[in-house]
Amino acid sequence: MSHTAAPSQATGVLNEVGPMPGTRRWLVPLALLACVILSFFDKISIAVLISSPTFQADLGLTGESTKLGLLMTGFLLSYGASSMFLGFLGDIFSPRSCLYGMLAVTAAIMAIMGFVDDFGWLLGLRILLGIAEGPMFAVAYTIVKRLFPPREQARATMLWLLGTPIGATLGFPFTIWVVDQFGWRASFFAIALLTIPVALIVYLVFRKLDVSTRSPALQHSEHSHVPLSTHRVATTKLLKRWSFWSICLFNIAFLAYLWGLNSWLPTYLVQDKGIDLDQAGIFSSLPFLAMLVGEVLGAIVSDRFDRRALMCSISMLGAGLGLALVLSIEGSNWAMIAAMSFSAAMWGVGAPNVFALLAKATPSDVSATAGGIFNGMGNFSGALVPVLIGSLIVMTGNMTAGLMFMMAMAFVGAGVLLPLVKRY
Repeated sequence: MSHTAAPSQATGVLNEVGPMPGTRRWLVPLALLACVILSFFDKISIAVLISSPTFQADLGLTGESTKLGLLMTGFLLSYGASSMFLGFLGDIFSPRSCLYGMLAVTAAIMAIMGFVDDFGWLLGLRILLGIAEGPMFAVAYTIVKRLFPPREQARATMLWLLGTPIGATLGFPFTIWVVDQFGWRASFFAIALLTIPVALIVYLVFRKLDVSTRSPALQHSEHSHVPLSTHRVATTKLLKRWSFWSICLFNIAFLAYLWGLNSWLPTYLVQDKGIDLDQAGIFSSLPFLAMLVGEVLGAIVSDRFDRRALMCSISMLGAGLGLALVLSIEGSNWAMIAAMSFSAAMWGVGAPNVFALLAKATPSDVSATAGGIFNGMGNFSGALVPVLIGSLIVMTGNMTAGLMFMMAMAFVGAGVLLPLVKRY
């Protein structure tokens, strides 16, 4: 698709030599895609290690399901808090500089993790990693909102949000392979090294782009700052919108499903279904491949009909029904994973739509702030899910109660947006 228009109407940005060609700006969400894939490698690598007996033994965590869940929960709590309280940096400073900083700090933390022998130190580093990566989605959302007109935002958002299922699809088997071949410490070093090509891609795509706000009242250079007083007034108006808080509540349920799946799917397959770790890597990838397909289809359909709230509600209804099927299937692992894949695909339908819905319901001059609160609340609340499911495993001896919790949250998410269906 080729589209060039005035900054206030479409692209909203200029490079250093003139209007940016429409085809070239589609490289931006692809660069953001690389960042999100890398960030999901960081996030879900610990989910593989949780199921590794060697990792558990080396850190004294054998049989400690609650502590193992805490490694994901600690990350998500700090990630959510960082997104909520540091997401505004994308409105105040250059989103491009924010990306560079996050990549550099993430690489350093992952490299240090490879040397850790103590659970407390590893948990502390996971918390620091969450702080470093917290503003990622808010910054990415802000860049897309400033570069793309509303009729293209679901597709542009879909391109970088594909990093969620792609990161999980590739991350689980990649991490399993590295751990199997070189040990669990090597998985941290490998991800740190992957930061180098990602940083190069970001530099090449963003080095000549101005992604400053497109609001006429706030036009400024990439290197100038938005006055804090102006930003404070706009934020106050945002916080008075009930529709914004409804979308945030939906996102809490939305991410509770995702982090339940990300954190415990390999363990569910290995411990509950008796699948060996190598085969579990393949089985773990299938729901995320389906999620990818769901994201693509959801973005295309939603950009065509512009029914963002309806698509999000249908998405979570389907995800909940898919989990109900998983719970009803006995004896066939392939049937079980097919039902899980359907559930994940329906969740994927909502992924690009929820950001397009947020963009439709919030003003541009506080896009990073809105995205930070939205993403932060979702992840901060979703952070409780891994440790909650870990506790349920300890109490019940299986993951049925955890899946039922995820199903209930999916149905709650489907219902919370119903008042917005006609408006958005």
